[in-house]
Amino acid sequence: MQQIKIKSSKHFEFIDLTEEIQRIVSESKLEAGICFVYVPHTTAAVTINEDADPAVKSDIISFIQKLVPWNGNYLHTEGNSAAHILSTIIGVSVVIPFADGTLSLGRWQGIYFCEFDGPRERNVDVILTEAKS
Repeated sequence: MQQIKIKSSKHFEFIDLTEEIQRIVSESKLEAGICFVYVPHTTAAVTINEDADPAVKSDIISFIQKLVPWNGNYLHTEGNSAAHILSTIIGVSVVIPFADGTLSLGRWQGIYFCEFDGPRERNVDVILTEAKS
């Protein structure tokens, strides 16, 4: 397992992890397999979405803030229930196949760490499993 250290700078933020995860896959020297990306936090998530137009990230953040308002009528006393809910909705893991040492992402796809309660220092775990023939 490898760990990526992240330092978010905003309350809500999508941080592109694609290059860092591709580097881990390339340096592994594994030809083909599965890349498992896991966020061990209850107020953050990870997702795969378009990385060509930065407006997509802004649109997603804008929409989820409307979907799950920060100042809702929540019982959790820490005041960050919205972040917990968003982590559950988006999810804390993604699985990406790779072949020939390259992540099998679509043409416009990128892997994003989703910060919902920042700024904070976070970790993302990356586990590679080699495909057996």
